[in-house]
Parts: sequence; structure tokens; C-alpha cells
Amino acid sequence: QVELVESGGGLEQAGGSLRLSCAASGRTFSRYFMGWFRQAPGKEREFVARIGLRDDNTDYRDSVKGRFTISRDNARNMLYLQMNSLKPEDTAVYYCAASIFLSTAPSHYDYWGQGTQVTVSS
Repeated sequence: QVELVESGGGLEQAGGSLRLSCAASGRTFSRYFMGWFRQAPGKEREFVARIGLRDDNTDYRDSVKGRFTISRDNARNMLYLQMNSLKPEDTAVYYCAASIFLSTAPSHYDYWGQGTQVTVSS
């Protein structure tokens, strides 16, 4: 089991940057594939990025490719999402999640953080 706590959200202008962090508890963090998801008001939760067991094998939704970077530090039990060139459509609550599968489907993730709000103004 792993507990996840996100931080780093906030209000940013379009074109700006934010870095989200996800702190994981427990000694099994390195055994989980990790992902970032987001949910805007009135919309379903959607995949943003995922990463393999090591700091490799990454994948992104098309709309964030080239702007967002997912990374992890297994020694510190940390997951990150660097978000550059932010757009108003990136506004959402962002969640980190852990899975035993390398997947982009929210249903494959068993453990979730509480979420952190990201708001991008135009």
C-alpha cells in the first residue's frame, strides 16, 4: 500500500510554469508505475502522463506533449510533473496515482492522492 500527497498547485498566468510534487509514503514506491491525471469541473478525470518503475518509459496525452515532463526519484519517494507553457485549458485538479500496471486508464490505478488545484489565467 502507498499513500500519496500532492503539492505545488496554484494560480499561474498563461505561458507560465508550475511544478507539481507527489510525496509517497511506504517503502514500496519503486514497485509502482505512477501517473498524473486531472479533472476539470464538469468533466471526467483524464490521463496526463505516466512513468515506468524507474525514471523512464514515459507517455503523455497529446495536448501536453512538449510542455509537461513527468519524473520520479525513487530514493526520495517522489513523483514530479513539470508544467511549462501553461494554457487556460490546463486548469483542473491534478492527481497523482499509483498502479501495478503501466497504463493510461484511471481504472487501473489503485492509489490516489487528494489532488492539487491548478488554475491558469488568460
